[in-house]
This record gives sequence, structure tokens and C-alpha cells, in this order.
Amino acid sequence: MPNRLANTQSLYLRKHAENPINWWYWCEEALEIAKNQNKPIFLSIGYSSCHWCTVMEGEAFCDPAIATYLNDNFLPIKVDREERPDLDSIYMSSLQMMGIQGGWPLNIFLTPGDLVPFYGGTYFPVEPRYGRPGFLQVLQSIRHFYDSEKDKLNGFKQEILKGLQQSVTLPITNIDVNNAQLIYHGVDINTKIIQVTANDFGRPCFPMIPYSNLALEGTRFLFGESQERKELVIQRGLDLALGGIFDHVGGGFHRYTVDSTWTVPHFEKMLYDNGQIVEYLANLWSSGQQEPAFERAIALTVQWLQREMISPEGYFYAAQDADSFATKEDKEPEEGAFYVWEYQQLEQLLTSTELEELTEVFTITAEGNFEGKNVLQRRNKGEISDSIEAILDKLFRERYGTSQNNLETFQPAKNNQEAKTINWPGRIPAVTDTKMIVAWNGLMISGLARAYGVFQQPLYWQLAYNATQFILEKQWVNGRLHRINYEGNPSILAQSEDYAFFIKALLDLQAANPQDSQWLNQAIKIQAEFDELFWSLEMGGYYNNAADNSNDLLVRERSYIDNATPSANGIAISNLVRLARLTDNLNYLDKAEQGLQGFSHVLQESPRACPSLLTALDWYHFGCLVRTNQTLLPKLITQYFPTTAYRLDENLPNNSIGLVCQGLSCLEPATTETQLFNQILEIGQI
Repeated sequence: MPNRLANTQSLYLRKHAENPINWWYWCEEALEIAKNQNKPIFLSIGYSSCHWCTVMEGEAFCDPAIATYLNDNFLPIKVDREERPDLDSIYMSSLQMMGIQGGWPLNIFLTPGDLVPFYGGTYFPVEPRYGRPGFLQVLQSIRHFYDSEKDKLNGFKQEILKGLQQSVTLPITNIDVNNAQLIYHGVDINTKIIQVTANDFGRPCFPMIPYSNLALEGTRFLFGESQERKELVIQRGLDLALGGIFDHVGGGFHRYTVDSTWTVPHFEKMLYDNGQIVEYLANLWSSGQQEPAFERAIALTVQWLQREMISPEGYFYAAQDADSFATKEDKEPEEGAFYVWEYQQLEQLLTSTELEELTEVFTITAEGNFEGKNVLQRRNKGEISDSIEAILDKLFRERYGTSQNNLETFQPAKNNQEAKTINWPGRIPAVTDTKMIVAWNGLMISGLARAYGVFQQPLYWQLAYNATQFILEKQWVNGRLHRINYEGNPSILAQSEDYAFFIKALLDLQAANPQDSQWLNQAIKIQAEFDELFWSLEMGGYYNNAADNSNDLLVRERSYIDNATPSANGIAISNLVRLARLTDNLNYLDKAEQGLQGFSHVLQESPRACPSLLTALDWYHFGCLVRTNQTLLPKLITQYFPTTAYRLDENLPNNSIGLVCQGLSCLEPATTETQLFNQILEIGQI
């Protein structure tokens, strides 16, 4: 009999609906029951496309003995981290304070009533293996500790709670955020991080786009090893566009690679990665690195997006699973089954000449590079010939059942049952999580807006426009922005990253099309709501949650550390500076300075933790506004001027074509394109 998760909207929660565990979702009733029954809370946090979450669901959470003990001795709660990133952040920080490396599934134990964590971990097997104890033994030990070691329990809880409280109260410093050396030092440190990860053999490779973005911005500063920095950011683009992390057949980027050569991916595709990578590759192209592989990767990713990741209403879906069924008879899905190729299969699909030609371009062997199968990785950069594209289309037909030219949309499998019952013309696809997340849609809109500005492809603009209109029209309920949409139904109050990333998306649409004022007007309106609900008057910066939406949290965090996505405060403070430049409203600039001052200790002492805050500092120091005419705007937009905003102005001084303004003053009116471009380039260079 299904448990209560069957009635939830989250795909991740519904995946656990058939477990014998009496799961609760996070709600006041569940927390009250745990308190009244004096049951420690077992809180398990994950997301639908998480591989090890799927493994634990099929193993430990389906085990009758584990379920019986868990139901009798704990109050089990499941949380979708994509619905509640605030809860995930607090309890992930707690896990790391316990000296345990973070990851998902995040399984943590809380005392009822106060919700303070006292033990945790990630994946627990049924039986002891991988150096991890069996889950039933873990549960028995924790319950014994909870019942018989009250003094130790309370002492440990107080230590964790103190650590959490200290983590949200940054030291007050006299660091001068107007000192440009902060940004120069931060660029240098974060560029070295990219260099280390590029040479860190044997470890997984992540896109790390916030770091790459800052390093790319820093290539314009004339200090240190400028050429070396350029080579590093170009190489990161090549790793992404040529590596196995990119789906060379169907388009779209996987989450990361499990090796150090960018070959074998962890196969899930996340919207937030793809939005950031599209923007990064477009920026690389506009900076002068016009590598054909970059343009192809963007184009194929947009095709994948249009084909598989867009709802009929125009918004973007959240993610696709790493695992899929090889056949309808399989009980469990296999990692990467939708994407990989057996050598024997390639021999059957292709002529010997085609296989030989494909092998010259991609790393294909009889032995394979992933469990006896092949993940396609390009050997060299440059153009791909028409004949290779024709061969790749054969592989596309094998996977999807028809040629890419004939497949505009592809029905998503919304759960494992659909995946196994629909008659697919090709392979059984991975499950798609079809919920809409405002923050992640914002990142994708930004990527498309920048790609449109650089390549002027109407499709890029249309997809960005449709998603933006959906959010503007559907995601406000009773005057409040909501984070999630499930098949037309808005849900869960928005968090700071939703506001910050969506405002950035609106400003990026304005940057790609400065003639249209609606995007700036919407950004101004939403920024006012964001400021009213989330701004910290005492410390500066934005809380993760509004004051009226924080009652179930141990602490109110202000996100400033970059992870797979940029920090909310890094993006939000950049937005403030951009708004100040575009509107001449210095209140935005004052608020940006307060925010940067509030995080000044982190900027100076831990710059490697906050590349997006450093990008905001770059905007604060070197951001400028260019006023110009209708003729020159398109030429400017295609260039890489990372801290420049544009405004259409047909009333320029006599005989001038543009005016560059920085801070509270403007430079001499430019009378030639060369003069205008040189003025922009000179800002921020030392």
C-alpha cells in the first residue's frame, strides 16, 4: 500500500511512495507528532536525478527489517532538496561540522522539538560495504545513543547549534571594499583553483562555472600571467564542448565526469548546469575564442532543450535522470543506458567506413571506456564534417527512433512506470523531472539571452521569452513569487536564489535587446519585492528566506558560497550594481556597497569560496553604462564587455556616437567606434 508520499507533487518524493517506510513530507504535523511521541526524526534529503538516492531507495528503504525498525523508533521525513534548498543547506552544513563529507542522499537525525541534528551521513548500504556500516545497525546504535546518552547528546547538539549560529554571523571588519586589490587578488586565487582542478588527475571533473566566469572576466586585467589565464578559460570551454560530459549525439551537458579526463560522465542532465554552460561558451566566443565546437555545443544544447525540456506552456523542466531502463523487462534502471554505445552495436549500425571515420573523430574502442561500453568524446577541436554529422544522426535515430531533423518534440517519461509502458520508437529514455524551478529557469534564460546576443539566432530569444513570460504571468500568488510549478500549479514560496537569478535573467534580456524597456521595468518591480522581504538591515545582503517563511529553520542563512550554482548574494549584488547603472538610482549602489561590506571578511579571507561575490565586486568597481544609438548597439552586444550595461539614447551630444559613464561621471563623448571601444576596454585594466 502506498505511503503518504504518493499524494505529493514532487517526483523525488513520489519515487518513495511504495517504500514500506511510513514516510512523512516536511510539515508542521509531522514535526509535532515527533515531539509528542518523543521520536528522533530521520530526515532524508535528495533529488530525483540523484544516482545514489535511487540506489538507497531500491535497497535500504525497501528492506522490510529496516522499515519496521525505522517506523517503530523514528519519525521518517523525506525532503526534495530542489523544493527546499534552505533546509538542505542548513543540514548539509551540520553534516560537515560533524566531520563528514557532504553529498546526497543527505541522511541526518534530529532531536524532536528543537530539530537540532546529532548524527548523519550520506549513502548507507543494507549490509556493511564500501567502508560503511549497514543501515539497520546504524539505526539501532543511534536509537540507543538517543535513549541512554542524554548528556553527551545535549552537549553535541549545543556544539552543532553554536557552529551553525556562528556560521551565519560573519565578523564585522574595516576592510575597504573600494580597494580594487580585493578583486585582483580574488581573480588570481580563483584562476589558480581552475588550474589545480585541470591538473588534478584521478578526481572527478565538475564544470565549476562560477569560477570559470570570474577567471574569464579576469583575462582583461593586465597583471600577472594574463596569457596563462586566457589559456585556462579556453581549455575549460574545450573540456566541456569536446569531452564526454557533453552529449555529442543528442545535445545537453551531463552533471560532471567521474574521471579527470572529462570522459565518463555522471549521466544526469541538470537545467542549471546547461544554462550556465551555454552562457559561458557564448561569452568565450564573444571574447574572441570563436572555436566551432563552442557554437556547435550551444546549438545542440538548445535543440535538446527545445526537444525534451520545455513544457507546452513554455517553461523549462528541471532535470533528467542518470539511469534508464535498457529493456522493459528490467527491474532497475541502469546508469547511462540511454547514452552509451557497445562497439558491437556500432558495427551493426554503421558501415565499416563510417565506423572508421567516426573512430578518427571520437574515442571509440572495442573495450569501451565505461563498463565495456563507449561514451563519445572528441579527439580534436575544430569543425565536424557533414559526413560525421550524418553518422551521428544515425546514432540519433537508433536512440530516438527517428532522425533529428524529423523530431521537434519528445514526450518525457515522467516516472519509471511511464518509461516502461510507453512504446518508445527508440531506446527507453531517462525519466524527466518536469517541475519548473524559477531559479534554474532564470539561469537558462540568461544563457539563452547571452547566446542570442552573440549569435542572433531567433530561436534562442523565443525560448527565453516564452519561459520568462510564463514566470511573470503564473508564478505570483497573492502578490508573492513562488519557486516551483507543477503542471500549471505554483507551489512553495520563492527563496533568495529565485529572486536573484530571475532578476539577472531579466537584466540579461535587457542586455541582449536594450531597445525594449519591459525587461528593466520588470526587474525594478521584482527587485523592490526582493528588498522588502529578504534584505538584512543589520548585516547587509539577502537572507535565503523571507522573515515570514523561516519559522521551521534553525538559523537564517545568507548564501554567499558558490557550489554547482552561484550564490544568491553574489548574483543579487551584481544585479544591484547593474540596476544602478541602468537607472541612475544610487540607492541601488548604496545597497550593493552595504552588501559587499557585509561579506568583506569572506572576500578578503576566503575568496576561493565566493567567486560570484567577486564578480559582484568587479561590477561595483568597474561597471559602466554605455549610451549609444540604434546602429551601434548590435555591434556592442556581440562583444565581451563583462561589466558593461547598455542603454539606447538617440539624444547624444553633437557629433558623438556613444557616451561611456562610470560611477558619477562620464568620459569624453566618443565620436568614432574605435574611440568608444577603447574607452570600454580601458576601464578596469591595470
